[in-house]
Amino acid sequence: MEVIFMGTGTSQGVPMIACQCAVCTSADPRNHRTRASIHVVMDGLHIQVDAAPEFRLQCLREKVAQLDVFILTHGHNDHITGMDDLRRFCDLRDGTALTVHTTDEGMARVLAMFPYAIAERPVSKGYAAFKLVEMPPVLEFPQGSIRSTLLPHGGINTLGLVFQEKSSGKKFAYYNDCKRIPHEAVALAKGADAVCLDGLRVEPHPSHMNIEEACAAAAEIGAPVTYLTHLTHRIGHEEWSARLPRGVQLAYDGLRLHLQAGGARA
Repeated sequence: MEVIFMGTGTSQGVPMIACQCAVCTSADPRNHRTRASIHVVMDGLHIQVDAAPEFRLQCLREKVAQLDVFILTHGHNDHITGMDDLRRFCDLRDGTALTVHTTDEGMARVLAMFPYAIAERPVSKGYAAFKLVEMPPVLEFPQGSIRSTLLPHGGINTLGLVFQEKSSGKKFAYYNDCKRIPHEAVALAKGADAVCLDGLRVEPHPSHMNIEEACAAAAEIGAPVTYLTHLTHRIGHEEWSARLPRGVQLAYDGLRLHLQAGGARA
C-alpha cells in the first residue's frame, strides 16, 4: 500500500495570505502546505480522499494519473472546492460518472455547489459527472477494504477511514478534521500499521484536535507511527518534529508512505 499526502494544511493554507511569520516565510518546503487530502493506492486501486482547492496542482505535482474511487469526508470548502477538477478523471473513464462516497451533509454540499455535474454522464466532453452515494460501513474491492466511521467535527460528522490491502494485510487509518476519536473509531484503528490524525495547532480548538489531544489519541490507538496533518502556520516542521513524542511525526505535502512486508517506510 502507498499513501500519498497530497496536502497537509488548514483551510487557509501555509504560507498564509499577508503573514510574515517564521513558518510562512520559511525556506523549508515541508512548511509549504496546501489543503489536506490523501491519495491511497492498494494493489493498483487508486483512491482519492477529498479534493482540496489545489487538487489539480497536487495531482500534477504527485503525477496522479488514475482515480478509481473518490471519497469526500465532509463538505467543508477546503475539502470539496477542487471537485470540479475531477472532470479530467471522468474523461479518462470514457465519460462515465464518478461515484462520490460521502455523508448526507457531503451530498447536500455537492448538490449545492455542483448541480451541473449530477448526471450519469457529463453534459459534454470535458465536464464532470457525479453519482452521489452514502458511504457504507465497509467498501470491499478485490484489492482490499475501506471501512468508515463517523467523527465529530463541530456541528457535523466527518468520515474517518481505515484502509486494508488484501495482498499485504497492511492497514492505514485516516482520521482528519475531528475534535475527538470516539471509542468505536479507536477500536477500528487498532492494529493499524500507520495512522494519520488531525493535529491542528497548540491551542485548543472547538472542532479540531490540537497537538496534545492528537498525541493522546495516537497513544490510545497504539500504531507504530502516527502522522499529524491539517497543520496551521504556527507549527514549524523542524521545531515540532523534535518536540513530538516517540512514534508521532508531522506529515508534509508530498510525503509518500509505503506500507509493505517488513514495516513502513517514507
